[in-house]
Amino acid sequence: MSVKETLIQRSNNQCELCTSTDDLRLYQVLPSDGTAEQSIYICPTCQNQIENPQNLDTDHWRCLNDSMWSSTPAVQVMSYRLLNALGAQDLLDMMYLEEDVKTWADAGMLKVASNASEASVVHRDSNGTILNQGDTVTLIKDLDVKGAGFTAKRGTIVKNIHLTDDAKFIEGKINGTQIVLVAEYMKKSN
Repeated sequence: MSVKETLIQRSNNQCELCTSTDDLRLYQVLPSDGTAEQSIYICPTCQNQIENPQNLDTDHWRCLNDSMWSSTPAVQVMSYRLLNALGAQDLLDMMYLEEDVKTWADAGMLKVASNASEASVVHRDSNGTILNQGDTVTLIKDLDVKGAGFTAKRGTIVKNIHLTDDAKFIEGKINGTQIVLVAEYMKKSN
């Protein structure tokens, strides 16, 4: 049986990370010898986000709550790496990996870490959603605007935000005044 056939059978023809059934493909979990034991069967969405860690969508990766418990070491390794990239320490604290699987997972972390360091600073809102230049956000709590003499009320919409060099802060206009805002007090608007 080929590696792909083995993965199809093992995964029940579903993405081993998010359970999607669309356009599935073989993905080698590096470092890999190309065997089914060191590969997973995943969808294009998962593959794109794994290969571009600066674009991780926290909503998509809620599936890791389930896949992290897989009995397949390659799925465990990829779940571990993604949880690290997402900063999901609470889930990582619950996860148990055999020593050899943990060593394999850590070996690939260096590659993910180097890619992440090359990427620009990632700004996230209160829900962990990535914020981009020009997005619209909504305040989730009242904020006293020092120096401008007003309070920005919860629910205020801030359009066309600007990102800063610090992931904790964004800039936006409220009442015609350009101010620095704390990203964790924002919620991305649709």
